[in-house]
Order: sequence, then C-alpha cells, then structure tokens
Amino acid sequence: MDMNFSKEDLAFREEVRDFLAENLPQHLRDGARRTPGVFVEPDIGMEWHRILAKKGWVAPHWPKEDGGTGWTPVQKFIFDKETALAGAPSLAILGLRLVGPVICAFGTPEQKARFLPRILSGDDYWCQGYSEPGSGSDLASLKTTATLDGDEYTVNGSKIWTTHAHHANWIFALVRTDATVKKQAGITFLLLPMDQEGIEVTPIHSMSGDHEVNAVFFSDAKTSVENRIGEEGAGWSIAKFLLENERGGSCFAPRLIQGIERLEELAQTQPSGVNGAIAHDSRFRDRLARAKLQAEALEFTELRILAELAKGRSPGPQTSLVKLLGSNIGQEIDTLRLELLGTDALQLPLERPLYGNEAPEPIGSEIAQTAMGKYLNSRASTIYGGSDEVQKNIIAKTVLGL
Repeated sequence: MDMNFSKEDLAFREEVRDFLAENLPQHLRDGARRTPGVFVEPDIGMEWHRILAKKGWVAPHWPKEDGGTGWTPVQKFIFDKETALAGAPSLAILGLRLVGPVICAFGTPEQKARFLPRILSGDDYWCQGYSEPGSGSDLASLKTTATLDGDEYTVNGSKIWTTHAHHANWIFALVRTDATVKKQAGITFLLLPMDQEGIEVTPIHSMSGDHEVNAVFFSDAKTSVENRIGEEGAGWSIAKFLLENERGGSCFAPRLIQGIERLEELAQTQPSGVNGAIAHDSRFRDRLARAKLQAEALEFTELRILAELAKGRSPGPQTSLVKLLGSNIGQEIDTLRLELLGTDALQLPLERPLYGNEAPEPIGSEIAQTAMGKYLNSRASTIYGGSDEVQKNIIAKTVLGL
C-alpha cells in the first residue's frame, strides 16, 4: 500500500483545512470539547450538520448519485482527520452512517426519494431499534414482533439503549416477522414514525448523569408496508451490511491521536506533586507513549482498510479489530486524563449542557469538569456496537480459523 498522499489528496487536504477555518464556528468547537457524552447534543450537532449539508459534504459514505460526495476512501480519511484535529462536533451517525447507507443500498426508488433528502437536510432525526432486554450480543434472539395486516405492520415489544430516541422522529428497527424459521431468517428491517400513540420513550440516565439512551416500548405501533426495507426475512442480512458499513468506514484513530496530543500539552503544565510537571514522570510518560503508538498503529490499520475499499473489496474482519482497538485505546486515554488531573477530575456536575452561558463554573479547568463524565461514558464503549468478546470471537473465527 502506498502511504504517500497524491498531489490531488494534498490539494484536497488544503481545501478541507480552508473550509474548516472559515466555516467551523468557535462555539461549536467549544461545545464539542465540553461534551462528556458519546454523542453531542442536537443543538450543536445539527448546526454543524447543516453547515456541511450546504457545502455538500455531509454524507461522504453515500453513493454520489444518492447525495454523497463522491470522495475516494483516502479523501474520506483526510476529511475525518482534519475535522478531528479542528475540534469539530461529531455528527449524529444514526441517519447518516447507519440507515442512510442501508436505504441507498436496499431501498426502492420511492424510499430513496422520500427519506434520503430529509436525512441530508437534517429534517429527520433517526434512532436505532436493535438491542432488547435479553437480546444484546445475541441480537438474533430478539422478540419484538411485527404482524402484517393488509398494507400495515403492527409492532409490539421493546428496545433498549436506544440512543437519542427522545430527539428522533423516526426509528429503524429489527423485528421478528416469522417465529417458525431459524431465528436469523425470521427478522425484518422496518422504519417506523416515532410520533404515534403506540410508541413510548423512557429515559435511561447513565452513571455520568447524561441522558443519551432510552428504553422504547411498542404497543400496537403502526407502520406502512412501504416502510419495510427489503423483503420480509431479509433483516439479518441488512443488519450485517449496516454494521460492516459502519465499522468499515469508521476512522477512530484521528480523534484518539487528537486526545493524546491534548494530554501531552496538559502534562507540560500539570504539577506531578513531586518534582515539576507530570510530563517528567517516566511512568506516566511511558503509558502516554504506549497509547500514542497504539493509536498510530490503528491509523495504519484503518488506512489498509481504506486501501481495500478503494479496490472495491469489502472491509472484512479487520473492522472488528478496529472496533476492539479503538474502544480500548479510548478507555486508556480517559483513564490517563483522570490521573493527570488528580483531585480536580473528581467533580461530576449533573447540569447539561456544560457549554454556553448557563454552564456551571468548573473546578480547576474545563478539561477537569468533563473528565469524569468522559471516563464513565467510555466504560460502555467496549460493550455497545459489539462487545469486546463478540469482536474477539469474530477475529478468532474469521482470521485465526479457531
């Protein structure tokens, strides 16, 4: 694999940097930096979404004919890296990175015309109905049912850990339409409007005090057969496409490296309590260097995946390795941040958001104010999106042949 950027790639990088310098407001950078949760709040996330949509840059992972950018995999990587370095808010992935590519790949022309423009504009906000009580890692055991009567499905059951369901007006869900066949074969992929009496959203507050996830209950909820993606029973294959597309197009390394570089800067001024700044502490310095080497190695793995995608190949099991490493490196960064900040990092304000005029005053620094929240929230990163154990099993079977 050629690790050098072409002249065209370097020119594109300069274009991205110029755009960010001119169009990324400071209040969005501040809001992203002071968000302890996994997802930024819609007020800053959607503002950045619409700025990118106006430029035509909001959906790099979509086909160009459906509203995507037409970028090469390397250009996507450059864009992800430069936005991370600039401190831009992360975009809500539920519509852009998850259901959007599914509709592009499996949707009918009518479904594409109906849903894709509203995802691009930000007029529709999506959530994902996958996990259920008792059906997390073993997702194929899900029990939420959908019964077709005429041209309408009736859905009953529940979903859990549903990110931003309290903001969403649509949910894409895996439901069981046939209980008489192999469990993977009886699953269907449905789109349901959230604004109806048959859907109830109950908040779940995390240990950090953030409200990002929810429980969602379906009681005779309705959706048209026109909102089914693919055929009945094809949901499992579509779900696998969604997960592979999500992980295969994800770039964890740029934001991880950015986080490490911020810790390196902070370590130059943070007292060790013994002799000078903590940057001179060999134990801390070694751990920080190890995390940085791991993140840089991950970056090379992501570039190899992009090279495979550029050749028209699927990302394959390497995506499980990326998810596994990215989650664990992120947890190590959050742990190092706590150690670096000492007692100042023990604060855990429950007010939200922690940016804007009404934000509480931090103790010590803004970084310290969000450190504990980020640490607590990142504990879930080795569970959601496929737990460490699931990723290791995939690697063992598909790579090592065990």
